[in-house]
Formats: sequence, C-alpha cells, structure tokens
Amino acid sequence: MNKEHIKLSATDANLWFGSKQVLKNVNVAFPQNQITALIGPSGCGKSTLLRCFNRMHDLLADARIEGKYLLDDRDLYKGGFSATEVRRRIGMVFQQANPFPKSIEENVNYGLKINNIPKGERRQIIETALKESYLWDEVKDDLQKPATRLSGGQQQRLCIARTVALRPEVILMDEPCSALDPLSTSKIEELILTLKKDYTIVIVTHNMQQAQRIADQTVFMYLGEIIEAGDTDNVFNNPAKDLTSNYVKGHFG
Repeated sequence: MNKEHIKLSATDANLWFGSKQVLKNVNVAFPQNQITALIGPSGCGKSTLLRCFNRMHDLLADARIEGKYLLDDRDLYKGGFSATEVRRRIGMVFQQANPFPKSIEENVNYGLKINNIPKGERRQIIETALKESYLWDEVKDDLQKPATRLSGGQQQRLCIARTVALRPEVILMDEPCSALDPLSTSKIEELILTLKKDYTIVIVTHNMQQAQRIADQTVFMYLGEIIEAGDTDNVFNNPAKDLTSNYVKGHFG
C-alpha cells in the first residue's frame, strides 16, 4: 500500500457470527482521498468488513468482533465514538438504492435534521449535495416529488447525495452499481472519481472492469482473509499470488 496518510484501517480483525468465523486476521489500510476496491467471490467477507467500519454489527446478538478498527488513529469501538457519530463520519451506500418514501428534498434533509444541522443552513447543503451527486439539474424543479419515482440510477445518486450532505470523511460503497444499467453505472463511476478529491472511498465490487477503471488500490479477499493488496494495476496485471491471478482472470471454479 502507498505511504499516504491512512484514513481507515483494521488490525488483526476477526469476526464471528455464532460459531462461524467470517473475518480471519484481517489487516488492511485505506489511504486518504483514494478509491480502494474490495474484490473477491461472494461470501468471502467483503461486505462484512465494510459493515464493521460502519458499526452495523453492533445490534446483532450473535456477532463477536475482535481487533482494531481505526478512523485516523482513533478506535471506532473503544475510542469514545457513539455509533451515530461513526455513521456520520463514515457514510455508507448500499447495493440496492434505498431512498426513504419521502420527497427528494426530504431524503437529503433527513440526516441533517437528526444531526441537528440548523434549519437555515439546510437548503444550501441540500442543493450542494445534489449538485455534487450530479443530480441537481435533473431534479431541481421537482424537489417535492417522491424519491421512489426516480429511476434506479437517480435513486442511487440520491442516496449518495444523502450521504455527502453530512460531510463524512469516508464513504463505504457496497456494490453500488450492481442493480444498474451500463449508462447509470458510468454516471456513478464518474461521480465516484469526482468525490475522491474530498473523500476516502472504499467500494465492494464484483465487476473487475469497474475496479480497474476507478480504483487506485485493490484488496483481494478469499474465505475471510486478505490474500493480496496493492496498486490496482499490480493486483490485476502482476499479481503476487496464484489465487489472485486465477480470480482476476476469471479462472475460479
């Protein structure tokens, strides 16, 4: 990995659901203002790792988490963080666009309200977030329209607008394009590349071409372990491990 400032990291990270171990001694670092792709077959722990950073396993009675998960140098579990603060500073965009059954404006406003952003400031923040998400020109005259009437690609961009409105430091994306057509995917990828100047981005993707198009770094996971991590070009074109080579060339199974 590069020697830039490490924004997000995990050290000796293990996670069990009941007796099943899903993450095994994971050590990983995500550099600031870079895009890191997490790749690997389904069920290898990519989304589970993402959710550890967002404190989404907190409420699961059978989840047991070990290791350190750090934002800068502060422990996300023992550093005095509330789950609410963690989720404000580390935003999450899911595989399926999940707009609230409210207006476009209310979707972006929701997080501002629960984080007590002064009412007088919200209108400008909403407009800025929609512009940053390449959605403003398409919806500026229809802000009271139900968000559920937007197309799939527009809904996903709205979810990104909802995330960036809170000015997180990190954006986690769990296969944000998997349900989208190629044109919508292209728009989201362009958006992600633009956002990296202000945010550290970690994206789970099964699309090898997408990882090569947008990621600075790539991390390959298999059966809960990190097999290889490094510059995207190296991981795809000069992998150190046979397992990585077989995966990126589509020779698995």
